Amino acid sequence: MSANNLLNGDLSAHSTYKSSLKLNRSSPSNPSIRDASSLADVRASLATLHARETAITTRLDSLISSQADLSRELGRLDLFRANLGSQVIATRSISNGMLSSAAETAGRLSNRVKELDLEKDRVQQTLKVVEQVAELKACVHGVVGSMGAPQDWEAAAGYISRASKIPEPIIRGGFAASIVPSVEVPDAPWVTLENSKESLCGLFLREFEKAAKDGDGAKITRFFKLFPLIERGDVGLDVYGKYVCQGVAGTARATLKEVPGGAGRQDGFFYANALTKLFEHIAQIVESHGGLVERHYGEGKMVRVIERLQMEADVQGGIILDSWSDDRNVNRRVTDVKSYPFSFLVQSYLPQQKTLGGTPRMSSPAVGGGTNPRSSEDEGVNMKEVDGLLNEISVMLGRWSLYTRFLAAKCKSPEAPENTALTIPTLLSNSNLQRKVSTKLIEPYNFMSTFFFRRSVEKAFQLDESPAGLSLNLNKPIEANAPFIISAVDDVMYIVSAVIQRSISTSQREVVSHVVTTSSRVLDSDFIKMMHQKMEDESYLRPVVQGGLPPEDKIVAFIVLINSLDVSNEYLARIITTRLGISSDQPNGASQSNPLTASFPFEKDVALVTSSLNNLHSTFTSKATELLNGGLQVLFNQVVKQRLRTIMAEAFRDADYWRTEEELVEIAQQNDEDEDELLDRVPRRFEQGWDALMKPIARLMTPKTYNTLLEITATHLARQSLEKRILSYSGKTNAYGAIRMERDFNGIISTVSKGNYSVRELFNRVSQILMIANMEDDEWEELVDAGDDGGMEWVLTQEEMRRARNLVRE
Repeated sequence: MSANNLLNGDLSAHSTYKSSLKLNRSSPSNPSIRDASSLADVRASLATLHARETAITTRLDSLISSQADLSRELGRLDLFRANLGSQVIATRSISNGMLSSAAETAGRLSNRVKELDLEKDRVQQTLKVVEQVAELKACVHGVVGSMGAPQDWEAAAGYISRASKIPEPIIRGGFAASIVPSVEVPDAPWVTLENSKESLCGLFLREFEKAAKDGDGAKITRFFKLFPLIERGDVGLDVYGKYVCQGVAGTARATLKEVPGGAGRQDGFFYANALTKLFEHIAQIVESHGGLVERHYGEGKMVRVIERLQMEADVQGGIILDSWSDDRNVNRRVTDVKSYPFSFLVQSYLPQQKTLGGTPRMSSPAVGGGTNPRSSEDEGVNMKEVDGLLNEISVMLGRWSLYTRFLAAKCKSPEAPENTALTIPTLLSNSNLQRKVSTKLIEPYNFMSTFFFRRSVEKAFQLDESPAGLSLNLNKPIEANAPFIISAVDDVMYIVSAVIQRSISTSQREVVSHVVTTSSRVLDSDFIKMMHQKMEDESYLRPVVQGGLPPEDKIVAFIVLINSLDVSNEYLARIITTRLGISSDQPNGASQSNPLTASFPFEKDVALVTSSLNNLHSTFTSKATELLNGGLQVLFNQVVKQRLRTIMAEAFRDADYWRTEEELVEIAQQNDEDEDELLDRVPRRFEQGWDALMKPIARLMTPKTYNTLLEITATHLARQSLEKRILSYSGKTNAYGAIRMERDFNGIISTVSKGNYSVRELFNRVSQILMIANMEDDEWEELVDAGDDGGMEWVLTQEEMRRARNLVRE
């Protein structure tokens, strides 16, 4: 019997035992003998005990029968264990006797190899030191020999360069001190090399300065390349920077020399061109010589030369800006600009001006017209000169920005990624020229630009004209071209575009931010205020008689002002989107690339400029739209609403929705009138009155403003007129009258929404009231009981639906 059979037999016996336990467990159906309460329970318990006894007996028999096999297998296992023990003893004896000596031999060999490697490494290090000392000796003697009779400066510098590659501990070590010196060169090698460097540096300086004085470019380049070889790169860069600065200074002085006749400095761009030539000269030097410097001196070493050039640019640029400021009397002009009174704008807002018949014009003595010697152009500031100065400053600032961007790119760290945003280097941000640009250019530009824009707005309203030949009479042709706006809008928005574009051309974030912010403030305080003053005083829609209409010329002038506000929004939006590169043809007004990125390459500049422009757009649009909506409400209240009441009364004159169809036929026959014409009488009268009212207005207004007025009118007509009129017929009309009413009101809605279908949505309540009034009883019951909306979005409440249902009398 095998061990497997034994194991299987044991498992089967164990299984039999478990099953017997399961059989012997008492269950609710087989209670134990202690719980027996009847003879049947005692018999059941006895049967369970017999079954358990049988199972236990069977298991004991199985264990007894397998005991002999189990003893035999255990004896075989003991035999196997004895054999394995003898094998282990034999294996250990082999290992101790044969492999231990091999392991000792391998250890000795490994240690010997390590000793040999160490000796080899020491030998190699010794050879390297010997070679370096030999190289040092050759260099030292080569330097001394080259500086002797041959005077081969390139060779001498080359030997020093070779010696500089030898480690300093070797040069100053005792071995070199004992080997290198000779009869010809008795000094220690480091002393000899240092003396040679100083001697060659002085020689190269003298030769470089002599070549610079003689203008010998070949010699200049020759000696300039030798400085880094003798470890005097800083000296070479400094002397080279001094040399190129002399050229920059000479060119700048020559540029500022007075031309014959003295006309040069009077040229509007003389100083701008001088500053441009200065920057171009420096940029040319950096671009053309940068490769030479970095090739011989190392990457990034051109920055030291740029620092010297910037110091010279501070001097020469400062001279140019000071001369420009003095010749152009900039300080006096800034003072005049700050003290300009803006008489026209100030007096336009004064309360007493309202009694003089509106805003004064150029001929008004109050603002310097007529015989008043203090005319607008004689108030101390010449607009043409200011404009010229702004143009000149913008050119100079633009050149400064290009120069700044160029140097920032050249000073950028070589390790920086290509897409890293530029940052202004310290040599520029802390330079004297940067401070001069800020005080001499940016500050005057900001002051004069603010004055120029506000004075242009004032001038535009002084010369303002409204389009001629406008009339509400459709029989009179209009010769002017739409949109019909005041001339001040075109003038002001042209100036806005020019001022913003000129500020952007400077590529100065501070300038653009200031100009855009002040432009927004001027538009709000002057343009919007003047438009508001015109709408309230000059063209306000006051009826001539109580309950009547305003004069036609006032209505036309008021519509022109409303158009002007709408077109102003459109013009400014176009100006801003053009500058930001946003196209209305693209979805969501998205732009592929911001054109401002090219003008503002430094980090965060584009974001700040874009934010300023967007703020200008949003602020102006908000103010102008608020005034525009107020004007449209006034136009509706004073003109449209007055006439609309009369139109509705005429349209529904003698409307009889209580008559039956037979009665209407009889009336038509009595009056010898067509039945269809009788049925269409209400919508036909309304259409005639509506066209007479709205077509003249629509002819003068812009599409956007007219649509807004139409929405205001439709809202009023739906809630205050049609809906109330429907409810006034409640209980007074029959079923046929309700049908006629729905037809008439739909005709009115179609007339109002002609050309603008979206207006129909404003009449949803009216349409649904009439729909419910004309519903069949079963449709109404289905709607009320089942709550089925039939796919329609109801705007009426349940109470309003029931009220509409009671429109028709029973």
